[in-house]
Amino acid sequence: MGVQGLFSLLENHSQVYRETKLRGRKLLIDGCNLIHLLYFTGLDQNLGGEYAAFEDLIERFVSALKICNISPFVILDGGSDISGKKDQTCTLRAENRIKRSHLAATGGGQKNILPPLATKVFTQTLMRLNVPLVQCYGEADQEVAALAAEWNCPVLSDDSDFFIFELPSGLLPIRHFLWWEASASQRFIRCRAYRASSFCIYFQIPCPLLPVFAILAGNDYSKLQVASWTQDWLSRLEGLLRWLKDFQQPEEALRAALRSGHVQSERQEAELMELLSAFIKTYELPASSTKDLFVSGQKAPPPEQGADLIPEWTWLPLMHCQLPPSILDILLLHKMKLSIMVDDGTLPSANGASRPLRQLFYGLLLGGDAVPPVEERDRDGLKLSFTQIKPTVTCTAQKLRLGSLQQSKASERLQVLLEALGVTEEPLNKLPSQLRLPVAVTRYWMQRAEPRPDNQLLRALLQGMMWGHKAGPGRRPEPAGLKVKGQRKLTPDVGVVHSLCQWQACLTDALQLNQLLCFPLEEPDIARLYQGTFIHHLLHHNSFLHSDAQLYDLLLSITQQTSAPAAPAAPAGPGEPRRSPRIIQQQMLKLEEEEQEDECSAQAEQVLLMEKQLVVKNRQKSKKKAGLHRSALSEYGH
Repeated sequence: MGVQGLFSLLENHSQVYRETKLRGRKLLIDGCNLIHLLYFTGLDQNLGGEYAAFEDLIERFVSALKICNISPFVILDGGSDISGKKDQTCTLRAENRIKRSHLAATGGGQKNILPPLATKVFTQTLMRLNVPLVQCYGEADQEVAALAAEWNCPVLSDDSDFFIFELPSGLLPIRHFLWWEASASQRFIRCRAYRASSFCIYFQIPCPLLPVFAILAGNDYSKLQVASWTQDWLSRLEGLLRWLKDFQQPEEALRAALRSGHVQSERQEAELMELLSAFIKTYELPASSTKDLFVSGQKAPPPEQGADLIPEWTWLPLMHCQLPPSILDILLLHKMKLSIMVDDGTLPSANGASRPLRQLFYGLLLGGDAVPPVEERDRDGLKLSFTQIKPTVTCTAQKLRLGSLQQSKASERLQVLLEALGVTEEPLNKLPSQLRLPVAVTRYWMQRAEPRPDNQLLRALLQGMMWGHKAGPGRRPEPAGLKVKGQRKLTPDVGVVHSLCQWQACLTDALQLNQLLCFPLEEPDIARLYQGTFIHHLLHHNSFLHSDAQLYDLLLSITQQTSAPAAPAAPAGPGEPRRSPRIIQQQMLKLEEEEQEDECSAQAEQVLLMEKQLVVKNRQKSKKKAGLHRSALSEYGH
């Protein structure tokens, strides 16, 4: 949700805000908003993601809250709005995202395209830090506002719709939330607080008209141009507020707006009034459905819509982020929104490599061959596409039923997953449990990706996994070494970027399948698996360090096996005087980004230095083995 131009309006009228210091309180956080605003403060977006650095940023944010005795409660969006009211807005945003991702891939600029597994890193990190976290069945805005009203605590978000809700303890915009200043000597967070009542007093409009203002200004749901005050958005909003001063009740303001927009008939006016009244209800606060879940964590409420289509055993895992929200879209809408990534727009979408995994995912959810197809939203070239995809079910998967899936034998669920990935259990059992799923996915990717990834890229990817595994949970995967200053930023190879996007698509869909099958394989710590800048530096230096040669050889042998996978490949789809808090944050994180570049360069330099030692050792081993081999042959000949 969001009201276009409202933030700019408030920045121009900052008297509406109240400067405050936050400490010792509950804080409800709009999780999806926080993910984007934290990530888009200097972390790399075009090389597939800097997940360890993102994890570190999340940890520092949570630590700042704890220093100030602030108790965070995070709420995330779930499935799509099933009413279809936001379809047009979502489509326009997806089309814009495709254009921005293409510009990022070809020009290298930061276009605010969130890496595909950033949300997963966010939820995994919060769970590890024991931060209370709930995923809604639908959009989280109403639930966040409802719980904030019941708990009488502020909301942290930059979603402009929260400016419309009447929140007893107000809204704290993230862009004015100076969390990085918190320390042992400053146990509070300076911020700005907003209240809807203050807005109405300042602009001299009755509070009941605030939702009307949002609707007529054009929020994500309405987008109705019922009247035109000016062409400039900021002036338009100011003009709209002046116009609303003449009214006391929402209905009279709506009727006047419709009539000024040249409504053709009374019937059309009645229909639009009904529609607009429904939009206004989106700002009414229901009773909270997540409060008990935050308090007890044991019982999830039933979904408000489609409860008969969503198995009861899935309710709690869904709300605890142990099942993906895409399940709701598939069960209720037969739709799937795929990630728009920074890949090569001249090639088929990177999501095509993992389509067979999604087809099985759909089949397990919907029942196989006798069900309607699932509509996948993806890109075709530089255009948004909607493709009908047929669900499939393998012979082994036919034994499973969605309603009792969690009660099925673990061996059966594991077999379904392994067959889908085209790997057997025996070689995976030789690996640490955290590496089994990503290695199986990497093997699948090597066989499915087009163009086929080369061995140099495979080695770099495995190297990244090994360093992450060596670091362990909660520690950034950084091999010790010299920091190399003054390194120029790498110019990424678009083909390599595209191939790594295919790997992330395969991992994303395998993670979803593993979740639905109740985790037959341990879910890997994503922040340990992939660091885009590190991998590209390794490729740039064309040298690799095997910190554990035995493990590396095992990873390589499993991922390079050439036996045919279990399922056929799916066809490609059709085609201040105080400085601005934002500036402070960007400056702070710019330094961090430079340090990350240096660290990745250092890692690559460390690779170059130690590779020579390994080559010498390997040659010595080879000579020794060759000598033994010749001796054995000599004895055999005699």
